[in-house]
Amino acid sequence: MSNVDHELPGVWRIDPQDDVATALRPLAAGERVMVGDAEITLAADIAKGHKLALHPIAAGAPVRKYGWPIGIATAVIGPGEHVHSHNVKTGLDAELDYQYQPDPPSPAVAGDLPTFQGYRRPDGRVGTRNEIWVLCTVGCVANTARLIAEEGNRRFAGRVDGVHAFPHPFGCSQLGDDLDHTRSVLAALAQHPNAGGVLLVGLGCESNQLDRLLAEMPHRDAARLRAFAAQKVGDELEEGLAAVEELVAIAEGDHREACLLSDLVLGLKCGGSDGFSGLTANPLLGRVTDRLTAGGGTAVLTEIPEIFGAEELLMRRAASREVFDDLVGVVNGFKRYFLDHNQPVHENPSPGNKAGGITTLEEKSLGAVQKGGRATVTQVLPYGGRVSGPGLALLEAPGNDAVSCTALVASGATLLLFTTGRGTPLGFPVPTLKIATNSDLASRKPRWIDFDAGTVLGAGGMEAATDRLLDLIAVTASGVPARNETNGEREIALWKSGVTL
Repeated sequence: MSNVDHELPGVWRIDPQDDVATALRPLAAGERVMVGDAEITLAADIAKGHKLALHPIAAGAPVRKYGWPIGIATAVIGPGEHVHSHNVKTGLDAELDYQYQPDPPSPAVAGDLPTFQGYRRPDGRVGTRNEIWVLCTVGCVANTARLIAEEGNRRFAGRVDGVHAFPHPFGCSQLGDDLDHTRSVLAALAQHPNAGGVLLVGLGCESNQLDRLLAEMPHRDAARLRAFAAQKVGDELEEGLAAVEELVAIAEGDHREACLLSDLVLGLKCGGSDGFSGLTANPLLGRVTDRLTAGGGTAVLTEIPEIFGAEELLMRRAASREVFDDLVGVVNGFKRYFLDHNQPVHENPSPGNKAGGITTLEEKSLGAVQKGGRATVTQVLPYGGRVSGPGLALLEAPGNDAVSCTALVASGATLLLFTTGRGTPLGFPVPTLKIATNSDLASRKPRWIDFDAGTVLGAGGMEAATDRLLDLIAVTASGVPARNETNGEREIALWKSGVTL
């Protein structure tokens, strides 16, 4: 993709083949802008983040951005006109018959990676925090888990990095795959390297029985795990606090040591996207992903419904035919999930996305997949699955911020990179760095935002911003709290995909 057109500030054409450019600031009707060698007079006011036509576009013709179609023109569009949902519609349809056509491997990405101070676990994984996590099998004891963690933080303050509960409302009245999904995610969280110890609190009569949950963790470190059913003990709070004390006594012996940044597993997520997401923050994460994976690290991309229209870019980078087939399966399977519920596959973007300048799901997806850079896709994970090696992993999960970020953590992500153009305070069990797509959001919401990616439009450009973000990742992984941690924004959400009894 080409760099920003620097002839005159105000517009950005991403690819030379594009039919549209993005307004970097509010543009007024009658204003003239240069894009390449062409001077364009605006036929309408264009809001920041929205698109203008660079030349005439016929009704029924594809409209290109990122060098790929983002939709179909529903009317004749003249040069300088506003291009949005009033004159462009999605071109997405149902399941497709994809062909295996791998691209040549991308050249190796140069650049040193900083080191960080992490907690190396016996299985070789490295945590960015050393906490005690309190998980519940069922929503009936969600508040019990919360009370245990709150009191544990008071009693054992300073001995570990914190005691945290992650309650949820499920675990009973579930059947089949729906129950299996709940169990798989909880089992994966219970084996996370950021947890120096884990307490599982059950009730006793729930569908998600403790013994079945424990059976999902055959390689767990039994010394760092405690579990009980509240119905079977006298005082569940004191039982829980006694278990937490035992876990704290073990975990407080853990110490940070120098680790390579490639020891991290980075979860990649965008939420509250705007017209700048695919121009600044998401490509920035792509640079980080390329540097990390080139150095032997792992990044995880998810939000399957938000790659529709851009999935072939990932399929061409599959490491093997097997990975390609897995990728096709998860994409078409998710489309079938929508169709089985009598919903169109393109019911996206959200109202906030549209207000920020995103017109169709194809446009949103083409911007979103840039978080994966040019890295080879080495594995495709089912919901609740865990990473098994380096490279770029694609994880099955919906676009919902809370559900997909929880799935990222369960997959083994020890730090999340979350880009946003609209802003959100939401946070998850691991440090969640919020990366603003535009400097206005970063200045308005400093309590939410950790990094301003709007700076890539300035003199320093993308490379300087990449280095700064890598440095922030390193210090955060070493223990400096992210905004979500200082704000107490840490939660999980499970994907409820089946019937409720």
